[in-house]
Amino acid sequence: MPQQEFVPKSYALKESSSPDDASIHLQSKGADVPFDFAFEVVRPGLFRTTFTSSSHPLPSFPSAARPERQIAAIKVVDGPNDSSKTFQNGDIEATVDWSGPPLVSIGFKGHEPLHTDLPFRSYVVDGPGIAHYTRYHRNNLHVGLGEKAAPMDLSNRHFTLSATDCFGYDVHRTDPMYKHIPLLIRATPHGVVATFSTSHARGYYSIGSEMDGMWGLFKVYRQDYGGLELYTMIGHTLQDVVTLYADLVGYPLLVPRWAFGYLAGGMKYSMLDSPRASDALMQFAAKLEEHDIPCSGFQMSSGYTVAETEPKTRNVFTWNRHRFPDPKGFCDAFHKRGIRLIANIKPYILASHPEYENLVKAGALFVDPKTKESAVARLWSAGGGESGEGGHVDFSSKAGYDFWYSGVKELRKTGMDCMWNDNNEYVIPDDNWMLDLSHDSVKKALTDSKSDRKDIGLWGRAMHCELMAKASHDALLEAFPNERPFVLTRSATAGTMRYAASSWSGDNVTSWDSMRGANALSLTAGMCLLQSYGHDIGGFEGPQPSPELLLRWVQLGIHSPRFAINCFKTGSDNKVGDVIEPWMYPHILPEIRKAILRRYEIIPYLYSLMLQSHLTAVPPQRWVGWGYENDAEVGTNKTLKDGETQYWLGDTLLVAGVYEPGVESAKVYLPKQSNSDPGFINLNSPHQTFSAGQWVTIPSPWRSSIPLLARIGGLIPVGRDHQVCSPGDTINEADLPQDSYRGVEIFPPPEEHLASDGSTTYVNTWLEDDGVSPAPAKTAKFIFAYTATATEVAVSFGKDLSAGFTPPWLDKGLTVILPVGDRRRVVSSDLGVAVEARRQDELGRTRWHGAAVKTEEGGPSKL
Repeated sequence: MPQQEFVPKSYALKESSSPDDASIHLQSKGADVPFDFAFEVVRPGLFRTTFTSSSHPLPSFPSAARPERQIAAIKVVDGPNDSSKTFQNGDIEATVDWSGPPLVSIGFKGHEPLHTDLPFRSYVVDGPGIAHYTRYHRNNLHVGLGEKAAPMDLSNRHFTLSATDCFGYDVHRTDPMYKHIPLLIRATPHGVVATFSTSHARGYYSIGSEMDGMWGLFKVYRQDYGGLELYTMIGHTLQDVVTLYADLVGYPLLVPRWAFGYLAGGMKYSMLDSPRASDALMQFAAKLEEHDIPCSGFQMSSGYTVAETEPKTRNVFTWNRHRFPDPKGFCDAFHKRGIRLIANIKPYILASHPEYENLVKAGALFVDPKTKESAVARLWSAGGGESGEGGHVDFSSKAGYDFWYSGVKELRKTGMDCMWNDNNEYVIPDDNWMLDLSHDSVKKALTDSKSDRKDIGLWGRAMHCELMAKASHDALLEAFPNERPFVLTRSATAGTMRYAASSWSGDNVTSWDSMRGANALSLTAGMCLLQSYGHDIGGFEGPQPSPELLLRWVQLGIHSPRFAINCFKTGSDNKVGDVIEPWMYPHILPEIRKAILRRYEIIPYLYSLMLQSHLTAVPPQRWVGWGYENDAEVGTNKTLKDGETQYWLGDTLLVAGVYEPGVESAKVYLPKQSNSDPGFINLNSPHQTFSAGQWVTIPSPWRSSIPLLARIGGLIPVGRDHQVCSPGDTINEADLPQDSYRGVEIFPPPEEHLASDGSTTYVNTWLEDDGVSPAPAKTAKFIFAYTATATEVAVSFGKDLSAGFTPPWLDKGLTVILPVGDRRRVVSSDLGVAVEARRQDELGRTRWHGAAVKTEEGGPSKL
């Protein structure tokens, strides 16, 4: 937008301000339109700032509801002059100085503030929007903004805060991408601070990429429309701040257990007329069985909605009856093979859609104020790059919302298990288009708003991504109230993830760089609560991956929250494209299959991480420095701050990758928490043990594995290496086996790494539920402890079933799996006798089994 900056320079306390209140209310002087500034302490570590006027109202549809104040023991003291106040709560203090333009500083007592406004240029009127300038600190880690091009560290870069359909993007350069989340986090060894704007309006963020000889280095958040509502969060660790953010916008949703398996896809299948798509898809399912590859879900691309006659455009909530003569019968057939279906749905209506004219008359689409008629845009219609005219669904309208709600319910009843909200970036050419604002979901916002404006610019185009997710979520829940609604979304706002359980990085390309850079996207997305997140393995667009690249990508992808192979691969037929299939290279099929089976084996670990995410907001996939703030290397080394080469999966598994062809080793950093850190075990040959706090080179032949290391003292709960029936599934159409086996892979210190007294005990927990029921989940908690000596590993097992869920494997006992080469015996520390030795598995690991002994509820189970 044009830069039209004006800085109100003089402020006075408003009469409503109380010197004993944990807030400050100011009003600017000497301007035609006075601006109001307010700062308040909301909760320990959470602060709210607003900068508004009659011409620049608060966001009409904020992405976070205003929280109730929950603050006690606030000490309000006078600042260094008559126009300042300091608020102290515990070790946190915040100061507001209004001797000129308001200056806010927030930090820990006795330390330099972590957040400081830029003097003389803090809160700025900028045309129809605002700008907010703050200090920038060199060499700090900046992360967030939902989903931004790699590397993970956003420092010294400039970003557009919007969303777009960036088909075939460059993972290191493209901006914007698919998400619109104005959350910026600054992490230092001395504390972490984050700022979050609730506006859905388009904006920009310069993070030290702009500087000036007078102003120095700064960050600036620019917002195209409306006033500022800003939350600032402060904590000692990343976890502290991410938890505060989750308290504000909502914790990650529960994901059904089946969604952690292999999710297949490919646009080609549903685009086929001969053989018809339904037959081609059944052939794909038969090949899965032929190659003994489990598959839990299939992403039904929008080809099923393509009209049978010209123009062959995509018409949401319709079926191509040539390709799918019996939609319900097709869905039932896939369910009988244990495969759920994920339905692609797009929030726009092409002019050729059979309902277009009805929706126009009903006011379901945006209105162009110039013509006073339904606003017309060019929309993707058929093949790659092909378009047609039509309109976006206005989810603020009752007609538009109800059309969507009904369509989703009907798809779910037909047999589609998950709604795939796609192409929902709302790339609109005119911010002056008008909203209807008649649906109940926005009526409160309309009532609360101090403006009668209805333009997209002020309300924000991104709000429709959130409302689309709400409509899909609520319709699924009404259709099947005993199942957790599962919405997959390509675009997202902070509020969208209150309704959409999962997301991915969109239409990536096939390349080694794309695979590497995707790691950075996952890590920053997780900090923004997009935690059931992944990528299209092998690349959605571009050339087919080489055998080496495909295998490396699958080996990496199985160690992420979401594992999906889906693509378009534009070819000579622009409308059909090509697909990536696990068996496309027969000479590596055994290795591909082995990796997918391992994915199924570790689902209990992945699922537990999701439950922890739902309850605590801890990302399943984490930056290597998460929880290792005292390790200087993670905060200063550029490779680690870039976040592209390695990450934590949970707190046990350290995952790295190989990102160049022909390379068969990788350098990995092993983070260190303290001098007593027990180190790591290489899970691949030669299975050596490493001390923490060093870089190591890990051999990684491409037909074997990527680098994988386990933290000594950790645990990975495992299940069967094939698909099982979730305990909460009341209908098992595929006759899948019950989830009746559980093992625990443990990683005790080798003899040379034992504590001097040989008595260190490692305690690990994991969570389980029935995998199906909507929130709140009845969650069982399991506690497994082990102590190693030179000759044996003593184990104990406890459980908490007080929530009301008991897994079917519990009465079968646990299998304890030692690392390769560990020949110590396993004993029960409760009974003092050896647990039964079973066998060595194909990897050479010794397996021990302990039968369950029934005990009182909540007491220890003895092995």
